[in-house]
Amino acid sequence: MTPEKSKYPMPIREWSVDDRPREKLLKYGEHALSNAELLAIMIRTGAPGKSAVDIGRELLHKFKSLRSMSGVDISEFKKITGLKNAKIAQIKAAIELGRRMLSEEKALEGPVKSSSDVVGFLMPLMGNLKKERFLLLLLDKRNAVSEVMDIEYGTVDQANPYIRDIIQMAIRYNAPSIIVAHNHPSGSITPSDSDKRFTKSLMMAAQATGISFFDHIIIGDNRYFSFADEGLIGEYKAVAVREL
Repeated sequence: MTPEKSKYPMPIREWSVDDRPREKLLKYGEHALSNAELLAIMIRTGAPGKSAVDIGRELLHKFKSLRSMSGVDISEFKKITGLKNAKIAQIKAAIELGRRMLSEEKALEGPVKSSSDVVGFLMPLMGNLKKERFLLLLLDKRNAVSEVMDIEYGTVDQANPYIRDIIQMAIRYNAPSIIVAHNHPSGSITPSDSDKRFTKSLMMAAQATGISFFDHIIIGDNRYFSFADEGLIGEYKAVAVREL
């Protein structure tokens, strides 16, 4: 008895025009496509035994959501058959554009008056990352954000922002005030002892150079911790004034 030949899925190019993701998008608009179909447009070609849409579905099954994909290491994408560097780069770039678009919708306009004024902007940029990211926000004389800078990406366990670099950036850009922020990949917003030591040391350096240090914000799982809101910035400032 002749063994049954394995049946391979029909290539997308042989699908009906209305079912092909790219043609479907152009005819009906991007909102008519599923997440797997949108991913398939970036993936472009499939692999033996599966179409680009199948790979898109596999990505969603493995990583659960588009949001969670944004923080996944590239090595995890390479475990999926059919994904090489070029395709992975396209997917990661598209997801990052979406992240930045969400951040732009919460664009920082006008003077910063409270932690909530900046958290809406920070959350799309820093939430759900698997590595710690440390951002420096430089404020102008009106207390409006003039620059947002990555100081350093850390490891999964710890970011290593350098206080000297932060102060030098503020001086270089003539920023009278600063806010710093980082994320906790665990989702917890409880500041560690090292977070507290760092914040206190940065306050000492800021006071010594005449720079106003407004806040240190920790981004977690759709939550945040503000050193200013919890009274710690004021506490550290009082210590710095006494010791200088």
